[in-house]
Amino acid sequence: MDQEDQKKAVAKAVLEYIPENSIIGVGTGSTVNYFIENLATLKHQIEGTVASSLATEARLKALGIPVFDLNTVPAPVLYIDSADHYNALRQLVKGKGGAFTREKILAAASQQFICIVDESKETAVFGESPIPVEVIPMARSFVGREIVKLNGDPVYRIHTLTDNGNIILDVHNWSITEPIKLEKALNNISGVVANGLFADNPATLLLIGTKAGIKKIS
Repeated sequence: MDQEDQKKAVAKAVLEYIPENSIIGVGTGSTVNYFIENLATLKHQIEGTVASSLATEARLKALGIPVFDLNTVPAPVLYIDSADHYNALRQLVKGKGGAFTREKILAAASQQFICIVDESKETAVFGESPIPVEVIPMARSFVGREIVKLNGDPVYRIHTLTDNGNIILDVHNWSITEPIKLEKALNNISGVVANGLFADNPATLLLIGTKAGIKKIS
């Protein structure tokens, strides 16, 4: 299976984990888009969904899948999302699509978090691709200087606003050996809303599409 086939396979395999009459949190990204297409076949068996982004909400509604506000429903039974990178500890890097703050909220609010990925996303050490940080616009320069103190190289993601109306700094040139420590350090900078490290609260289960089939890490 090539990479796209692996994405499609894992996006279908996760369907067996969805309980009937449940509310499901739904993430954002290319692998999740395949999942949403599959979820449409079960839409009459679930109560509905909570979306992690406006793009996901639009895609769900277009397929007739009910979408609720997180504030109006009990904790979702399950949150399903993909990732840019993962490691053997089920820790993740997310954020190329810019929805990582809402994704992090949904992951924390849900009873379980299943991450669906293809095997190309595996890495031993995070930092080979930039770590995104969502920032209140007025704090951009201050946060950037604080990130430099953490030995990162922040780059402003131009022409990008998150669904929350904030900006993103993509931090380059990190080799991250202690992702939980760095995640907390970034969160402690005034003006930072969230960052793309999902290390302190990793996925409950990783479903990985590989050339040999579906691999699980729990």
